[in-house]
Amino acid sequence: MMNVLLVFSFLQNILLSGDTSQPCRLIKETDPYTKETRLSSGFLKLNGASVTMDADSKELIFLFSVEGKDRCFDNGSTAEISFEGLKTKMIARNAGTMNCDGSFQFVFKNTHNAPTTLLQRMSTRKITQIVFTGNNKKTATVTLAPREQELFMRLADCIVKEGRQLIK
Repeated sequence: MMNVLLVFSFLQNILLSGDTSQPCRLIKETDPYTKETRLSSGFLKLNGASVTMDADSKELIFLFSVEGKDRCFDNGSTAEISFEGLKTKMIARNAGTMNCDGSFQFVFKNTHNAPTTLLQRMSTRKITQIVFTGNNKKTATVTLAPREQELFMRLADCIVKEGRQLIK
């Protein structure tokens, strides 16, 4: 566990330094039984939430942990995503299991084809805000600061590009 935290701290320092010439630096783990490789961004702290982006040979998963009480999400819960420079917002449904822990997931198929519109935008445009609406109709707004916007976009781009290399 300590090694993972050290790797994440190192990763975050490199990405926050603003040096865009650095290659993608993701946490790489291999399952000892299946020999399946998994990539992870580690947790990125946002204002009101945190997110981790993971990839394996089949899926790309963006797992948000939304802060606060009564953060219950099910498959009817939505996230309304606003992008810098665009007036239109995108809406996505929770792909995770029902929970009251604040966990909200976007799950994308890992493929060599062009990514879905949402995944394409998340990896090429800065997200300014995400409004999560739970199954109790309560909303939680996560507003990303400029550095968080840049880091989120760069990590999403890394997960998409490096994740494709895991496809068998």
